[in-house]
Amino acid sequence: QVQLVESGGGLVQPGGSLRLSCAASGDIWSINAMGWYRQAPGKQRELVATISSGGSTNYADSVKGRFTISRDNAKKTVDLQMNSLKPEDTAVYYCNVEGRFRASDATLYPFGSWGQGTQVTVSS
Repeated sequence: QVQLVESGGGLVQPGGSLRLSCAASGDIWSINAMGWYRQAPGKQRELVATISSGGSTNYADSVKGRFTISRDNAKKTVDLQMNSLKPEDTAVYYCNVEGRFRASDATLYPFGSWGQGTQVTVSS
């Protein structure tokens, strides 16, 4: 079992900043990609940013230059620093982690887990 706990959402004015954090726990053997996605009302979930185990990053065009994704492999966390926020950034943000966990029989299995979501609202 792998659990993800997110924190850091809230209400912010346009132009403001927020930092989201996601911590993974459980019998994790290794973590590959980590990322953040978002879903606005009436829209499909979309990629915001991802970061590989080697630190390579990928961003949606709409957030490039404003958002920064980072990870701490030792702590099994992934953060999203969001600056210059716009009303169109309003959404529920979800973290996603992919890797391998060790089952009770010591076998390694792949996993892909989602956080519970955290609301980000950008409004004056």
